[in-house]
Amino acid sequence: MGFKLILEELNVFSKCKQYRLSIWQCPQFLFLIMGLVIIATALVTYGLGTRYYVADPETVSLIVFIITIVLFVITFSIVRSMEGLAEASKLKSEFIGIVSHQIRSPLSNLKWAYELLISEKFGELGQKQKEYLKILQENFDRMNELINNLLMVSRIEEGRLPLNKAQFSLTKLIEEVINGSKILAEASNVVVKFVASDSLPPAFADRQMVRVVVENLLDNAIRYIKENGQINVILKNDGDNLLFEIKDTGVGIPKDDQKNIFQKFFRSKNALKYQTQGSGLGLHITKSIVNKSGGKIWFKSKEGEGTTFWFTLPKNK
Repeated sequence: MGFKLILEELNVFSKCKQYRLSIWQCPQFLFLIMGLVIIATALVTYGLGTRYYVADPETVSLIVFIITIVLFVITFSIVRSMEGLAEASKLKSEFIGIVSHQIRSPLSNLKWAYELLISEKFGELGQKQKEYLKILQENFDRMNELINNLLMVSRIEEGRLPLNKAQFSLTKLIEEVINGSKILAEASNVVVKFVASDSLPPAFADRQMVRVVVENLLDNAIRYIKENGQINVILKNDGDNLLFEIKDTGVGIPKDDQKNIFQKFFRSKNALKYQTQGSGLGLHITKSIVNKSGGKIWFKSKEGEGTTFWFTLPKNK
């Protein structure tokens, strides 16, 4: 498996095709060419020094000059390629932010109209009408969640995600999130158990952002348990940090997908098979928030047996 991954990384043409770049704009290909030139330079220099002694210093200088020009051209191409990728990434982030803001306004107007209808100010609604309006509300909520995630990703990439750090009880926050997920857990036949060590000190982070982290991890754990299952949440001390652990008995993450699990818009094969909803942004946002809060996040998973996520947060100082 490891050898296969190495071969995939060395397949520069596949990488260039994946990035939709021409061969002379692809960083992997340009780095490969530069490496070959450096190796060739070393071999030529060795040959000149051991077998073919060059007495004329001007000839040696000319050879070195030509090699330097070649390396300079390749380096310039790599820099321009990187600039293009950086500009494309910037434009993409700006586009996501603008579109998300533009969608939010009409969505708010539609929600206002929905709330007016459900209030029955224009007459009593029939059972069928209420059912359709409930479906409409669920789709409003999904759209609103997607827009919020897109805006948060845009802020993260632009370095504009504000963190208002203060001390708070992580234990109480976790209890609030678990209570808020009771309906979903019961509907999924999932039991959530929470254990916290005694006399834990406050965490020092942005409470609202940490709430997003806990909600994302708990929501994923519930949704990817196929039938009856259990989720164990543990909070304890870990040196200068608080350690959060959430272990589920769900479908697990395929081994081949684990390296990409925190990437934007990535969804594992299991996610697509068992859960059609989702944007693939939750874990990317979760990792960004934890890292920016001064903590770290990692996981262990086995397909068919479940997944355990851990993250740390600094204690109040």
